[in-house]
Amino acid sequence: MKNAPLSGIRVIDQTQALAGPYCAMMLGDLGADVIKIERPGVGDQSRQWGPPYIQDQSTYYLSVNRNKRGVALNIASDQGRRIVHQMVESADIFITNLATRHALQKYGLDYETLNALNPRLIYASISGYGRTGPRADQPGYDLVAQAESGTMSLTGEVDGAPMRFLSPIADLTCGLFTLIGILTALYTREQTGKGQFLDQSLQEGQITWLDNYAGEYFATGKNPKRRGNQHPQITPYQAVQGADGDWFILGVGSDNVWQSFCKLVGREDLAIDPRFIENANRVKHHEILMPVVKEIIKTRPVDEWLGELRSAGVPAGRINTIDQALSDEHLIERGMIVELEHPALGVLKSIATPVHLSDTPLVYRIPPPRLGEHTVQVLRELQYSEEEIRTLQAQSVIN
Repeated sequence: MKNAPLSGIRVIDQTQALAGPYCAMMLGDLGADVIKIERPGVGDQSRQWGPPYIQDQSTYYLSVNRNKRGVALNIASDQGRRIVHQMVESADIFITNLATRHALQKYGLDYETLNALNPRLIYASISGYGRTGPRADQPGYDLVAQAESGTMSLTGEVDGAPMRFLSPIADLTCGLFTLIGILTALYTREQTGKGQFLDQSLQEGQITWLDNYAGEYFATGKNPKRRGNQHPQITPYQAVQGADGDWFILGVGSDNVWQSFCKLVGREDLAIDPRFIENANRVKHHEILMPVVKEIIKTRPVDEWLGELRSAGVPAGRINTIDQALSDEHLIERGMIVELEHPALGVLKSIATPVHLSDTPLVYRIPPPRLGEHTVQVLRELQYSEEEIRTLQAQSVIN
C-alpha cells in the first residue's frame, strides 16, 4: 500500500448507483482509502438492482464497489451529519451525487459548508445536468443522457429503431471524467494548498461520444446518418462474415493497410483501381467495394483469416461473446481480471482498472463491503467510545 499511487489519500464516497461508485472504486484501486457512506438498512440503490445476485448481493453493486470500507450512516440525523463533518475534516476528496442543491444544503453537504470545514478538500459533484444552467437540479439517468446526447439516434441498424449502448456508458464516462478532474485537482492542490469544486454531469460526459460525428455536423450542418456497423470515414472498417458463419471486424485504417490486404487476398487489381486507391474514394464507393470484400471473406473460416490478416499487419478481431472476451489469455496475463475473497460470497471476479504503472502499481485488496461492514471501525478511528457507538446504534444513526 505504501507505494500505491494515492497512498495516504482519503476519499468520502457519498454516492450510489454507478457514476460515483465507479469513480470512487478507481480511486481505491489507485491506493486511496475510500469510505463509502450508505443509508442504514437500505444501502446503495444498486444493491437492489437484480437479478442476478450472488446470494443476497446484486452483481451490479459488486462490480463497482471493491477497495472501499462501508459505513451505514443516517445523514438525515443531526448526529449523522456531525459524523460526516468529522470525516470530511481529515479527508482529501468528497464525492456526492445527491440530486439537488437543496438536498445538499439540507444535509449540510454543500460545497460551501464542507469547504469551510476543510479548505484543502476536493469536492466532486455528480448530477444529471450540473449545478448551474437552466436544467440544474433536474433528475438525470444514464439512458436519458444517451437519448439527449444524440448518440442513440446514431446507434443501431440503418433502418432500425434508436438503440441504447449495452452498458451504462453515460455513467461510466462521467465517472472517468470525474476521476480526471479529481486527479487534476490533487495536482493543483500541491501547488496552491487549496481544494476546489468539481461540477460533473452525465449529459456533458455522454455528449463527448459524438466526437467525429459532431465534427461532421459542424462542417456540413447536416445530421449524420445511422450507419450500423459501417464507419462514416473509413472503408473497409466493419463486421464481415467468414465461411463458417462467424463474424469478425476487418479494420483497414489506412491506404498502406489497404495495399497489404489486397496483396494478401490476391486482388492487386483492387489495389490499383482508382475508385479504391485512397480512403476517401473507398468511402465514396463503399456500396461497390464492400460486396466484393465480403465475398472474398466468405471463402474461408474466421480463424484462418485472423491468423493471416494479423501476420500481414491488417487489424482484425473476432466478435467475441462475453465468455470469450473474459477468458482472453492476453487480458488475463495482463491482469485485467481481479479476484478478491469475500467473507460471505467466496471468490469474486471483476474487471480491473486498465492503468499499468511500472513503479507504483494499482492494488486490489478489499472486496465490496457489506452494508455497514466498517462502520464501527471508522468511528473508532474518529475517537468514538464503545458506549457512544452503542448509543448511535440504538438511535438508528448507524448500523
